[in-house]
Amino acid sequence: MALAIRAAAAAAGDMAPPSASDPTLGFLTKRDTEVKLPRATRVKNKTPASVQITAEQILREARSGRSPRSVPPSRRSPTPSSSPSTASAAARSSRTPSAAPGGASARGSSTPGGRSGRGTSPARAPSTSAPSTSPTATTRSGVAWICRVRDAESAYEPNDQLWYKYIHMEQVLGAVANARKVFELWMAWRPDAAGWNSYIKFELRYGEIERVRAIFERFVAEHPQPHTFILYAKFEMKRGEVERARRVYERAADLLADDEHAEVLFVAFAEFEERCREVERARAVYKYALDRVPKGQAEELYRKFLAFEKQFGDRGGIEDAIVGKRRFQYEDEVRKNPLNYDSWFDYIRLEESVGNKDRIREVYERAIANIPPAEEKRYWQRYIYLWINYALYEELDAKDMERTREVYSECLKLIPHKKLTFSKVWLMAAQFEIRQKNLKAARRILGNAIGMAPKGKIFKKYIEIELYLGNFERCRTLYEKYIEWSPANCYAWMKYAELEKSLGETDRARSIYELAIAQSALDTPEVLWKEYLQFEIDKNEFHRTCELYERLLDRTKDLKIEQVRRCRAVFERAFEYFRTSAPELKEERAMLLEEWLNKEVSFGHLGDVTLVQKKAPRKVKRKRPVPSEDGSTTAYEEYMDYIFPDEVALAPNLKILEAAYKWKKQKTDDTDDD
Repeated sequence: MALAIRAAAAAAGDMAPPSASDPTLGFLTKRDTEVKLPRATRVKNKTPASVQITAEQILREARSGRSPRSVPPSRRSPTPSSSPSTASAAARSSRTPSAAPGGASARGSSTPGGRSGRGTSPARAPSTSAPSTSPTATTRSGVAWICRVRDAESAYEPNDQLWYKYIHMEQVLGAVANARKVFELWMAWRPDAAGWNSYIKFELRYGEIERVRAIFERFVAEHPQPHTFILYAKFEMKRGEVERARRVYERAADLLADDEHAEVLFVAFAEFEERCREVERARAVYKYALDRVPKGQAEELYRKFLAFEKQFGDRGGIEDAIVGKRRFQYEDEVRKNPLNYDSWFDYIRLEESVGNKDRIREVYERAIANIPPAEEKRYWQRYIYLWINYALYEELDAKDMERTREVYSECLKLIPHKKLTFSKVWLMAAQFEIRQKNLKAARRILGNAIGMAPKGKIFKKYIEIELYLGNFERCRTLYEKYIEWSPANCYAWMKYAELEKSLGETDRARSIYELAIAQSALDTPEVLWKEYLQFEIDKNEFHRTCELYERLLDRTKDLKIEQVRRCRAVFERAFEYFRTSAPELKEERAMLLEEWLNKEVSFGHLGDVTLVQKKAPRKVKRKRPVPSEDGSTTAYEEYMDYIFPDEVALAPNLKILEAAYKWKKQKTDDTDDD
């Protein structure tokens, strides 16, 4: 600071204002009014010299020309915690010939913990010039470099190039201890990996292995990244410290297993074990990594593992590696779209081919956790087969009956039965219990199915089971519930009557048939009537059969009348449309009446052909001119026209035309006779 003040005072003295007693004050002199022409300047030769001199050469020459008496005495550097006043005193003392060349003295006021001396750089002016090469001035070179470093520190971030040059200068001068101190000061500023690597290479040049190891420990603590640990492990490996290198890799694997670049670390770790001929260790590293590294970041890892197994593994190991690659592909697919159940099926088939029960169950559990987004059957149809396959795997492959029962139970709880259900799941769960000889549990499942989500398949299967067991009373109860749930189902009525016929209960069967045909709506009534008639015929009840036929004819007649009425209404609507909305479409209207007439004929005695005949048109052959290419109308063509009764009523003049047409036709006939 004193140096800066002194320099500022000297600059102010050179620019002092003129004295007030000057007699020329306020008057122009001849010197002031003299015109000065610019002097011609010579162009300097800017080509480089043939021999270039570097700063390193200058320093070496200065060092070799220094006398023994000019060696400066050693001097303790101030600690990093020294105050700004101490740093200023050190800067002032460093300007004397007896100052020490060490680089740590000027850094006392610029520690990472406090940079109080940065704002007042003590030697900005000397920092703008290169250090002197004289023996005495070499002691000032350290101060000059420190000033440059401190100037860089006064900016927003330290300049690494100044640190490199400063350290290089100390090494050229042979001041290894000073260079080490400068490195330590630099490391306190937490540089990037390049700075730490320079420090490590510096110590390696001097064979300081323990120092290098200590620096590596600080390095990986400051930059806990895969490549820093890899450098540390390679350093130990080059010196034959295999166990130390392995411990470094293991520590990195525990610390950086979730890092985004962990794949690089595990690949290097496995390759290290390969070089050490530890095949099983390398395989364990690969498998551990494949379980931890995200699938989207493990492509290189899978490729290396496959190559490793091809080189060191057996057939099983190679197949495992190939399965691992396919597993990676399926993982990527289900990660992108968890609701793609086809990908889950493929993934499950892959795991079942391997045969690892824990992994198979894990994939099944992950798959069934992806519930469809809406309660619509089209979304659930593919999903429900994941549960079915899961239950079949537990029963047939894993032979775990309790887990099978749990899978069916959880599946039935998950299905929203009020909006959709799956008869297949209910029936498979009941059939499983029957195979386990647990009839009570099977009946409970089917009973719950009828109560919660009745379906025709469930009724049929339940009745079939009870019928096979000979429980006819249970069958009657189930048929009654079946008919109560779906009274229009002719299949249920016929099967119920068939049961009673097989048991010889003729009256009960006849009563069932009577109740069935009395229903207001049936899905296939003709089949039911046919079965009933055949039943009476088989019993030789011809009188009852005749009565049934009469009842059937009455029922059929009423039905046909309704059909005729509705069909006729459709034809009338179509005819009215052509008459009012499209009167020019006469040919289409005539075709409609022709079809209507055919339909009335097909109705038999219920049809009314006169209704259509009253609307039928009369065909008239007419001529119309055909324009030629030149626009003349010399040619004519004949066509058929339709005259409907309503048009005749609206146009009485057509009678005259009709009489003229008859006269012309008669005349033409007479000419033909002549």
